[in-house]
Amino acid sequence: MNIQEAEKIIGVDFKDKSLLQTAFTHRSYLNENKGKVSEHNERLEFLGDAVLELVVTEFLFAKFPKRNEGDLTAFRASLVNTNTLSKISTELGFNDFLLLSKGEAKDTGRARSYILANTFESVAGAIYLDQGYDAVQNFIASNLFKELDEILEKGLWLDAKSKFQEKAQEAFSYTPTYETIHQEGPDHDKSFTVIVSINNKEVARGKGKSKQEAEQSAARQALEKNGWM
Repeated sequence: MNIQEAEKIIGVDFKDKSLLQTAFTHRSYLNENKGKVSEHNERLEFLGDAVLELVVTEFLFAKFPKRNEGDLTAFRASLVNTNTLSKISTELGFNDFLLLSKGEAKDTGRARSYILANTFESVAGAIYLDQGYDAVQNFIASNLFKELDEILEKGLWLDAKSKFQEKAQEAFSYTPTYETIHQEGPDHDKSFTVIVSINNKEVARGKGKSKQEAEQSAARQALEKNGWM
């Protein structure tokens, strides 16, 4: 991994370079490269998730003084969800720095999106530890806040489950049902896979760090498939 190139892209000159390497190290890499690195990025991800939520909350609280907490929560969820964070990580070129197992490296689908989203959080955690709050706030603001305009313009912050239920009942006279078919990961960092069905027929699947997030993701995918966004 080219630490200097990663620093250039992130815009931070790390005092402790090992923090940055850890931020890009997926758990799977340790299994195949024992001795090369000693730590994966899940602890940094845990920290970065909390820092990210605070930075985004502060931003939204100041930007929308007349919005209620429900709207602010929905805006925040749209900014920090897997799709948005994965998109930003891809644009930053994080794929080029990931340390993955050979198997994970071949997967460029939904699983990679989750890895990229988690990496954004772990990088945020590393910046916070190495440089402090102002530095991580600047990193998040310069890379993430620009996504808000599209989120508001396209209504991506709206409750996808409610919208899909309304559309499905209009079109098919059935209420969608949701089923959790898979969950994995430690308690502090679980991942859930949910399917949404209409009349016992699967329409779409979604993933998330909670069942609620996975259901919203599945509903959003179903809306897109049916052209109801």
